[in-house]
Amino acid sequence: MKFRIALFLYFISFNLFPQIKTLSWNLENFGKSKSDETIAFIASTIKDYDIVAIQEVVAGRGGAQAVARLADELNRKGAKWDYTISDPTSGSANKKERYAYLWKTARVSKIGRAWLEKKYSAVIEREPYCATFEFEGKQITLVNFHAITKSKQPEREIKYFRYLPTEYPHLNLVFLGDFNCPQSHSVFGPLRVMGYRPAFTGQKTSLKKQCKDKQCLASEFDNIWYNRQKVTVANSMVIHFYTFFNNLKNARVISDHIPLTTELYLN
Repeated sequence: MKFRIALFLYFISFNLFPQIKTLSWNLENFGKSKSDETIAFIASTIKDYDIVAIQEVVAGRGGAQAVARLADELNRKGAKWDYTISDPTSGSANKKERYAYLWKTARVSKIGRAWLEKKYSAVIEREPYCATFEFEGKQITLVNFHAITKSKQPEREIKYFRYLPTEYPHLNLVFLGDFNCPQSHSVFGPLRVMGYRPAFTGQKTSLKKQCKDKQCLASEFDNIWYNRQKVTVANSMVIHFYTFFNNLKNARVISDHIPLTTELYLN
């Protein structure tokens, strides 16, 4: 009896808080090389979410066009979507990228302008792209990030994230994207001390070039970090999109990462 009461109160507590279905996906070289079929597949994969954060959009004109094509495809699937694209990041010429957000306008509103976080652009090659969204009177600010590769020690960049909650004390920050670094790394220690937790633990998110012994995922790189004092997460899942393809070579035409999804309940 006590268990049923506790379970009832658990579900009731979730219903009292605004819930945003969020998806994060590194779409590897997302630009003009993506065919209409690829765009349609991506749209079908993400269409059930409220906010989508994309990393690795090509810095050139083709990247912005690809995001616009994706938004058009989503708008043909029954809901109205809007989007915003960052300027190219501050990295070296061959490392510059863009970020993007897409969202259902009937579910959430973007508050003000999204911005590339320039305060640490000298020490972060692809500085994060931030945007504040409102849902049922509650606001959340997503910090969309794609770190340098593992061989270049992404922790050298991630360590600066500890300063952002202090820089923006009135914002409810959620860090998400491709960190090229597992959540178990000590560099996330300062965020943990502040109350941040990863939505995923031990979840590999990058694709191998070939499956071996039915294992197709390589490394624990992508995640979503939230402040548990301000946000509760539920139903954190990954989408194994590659299972719709005959082999990983064909799947990697879409991306070499899988998307992460979670429900964010704003306390």
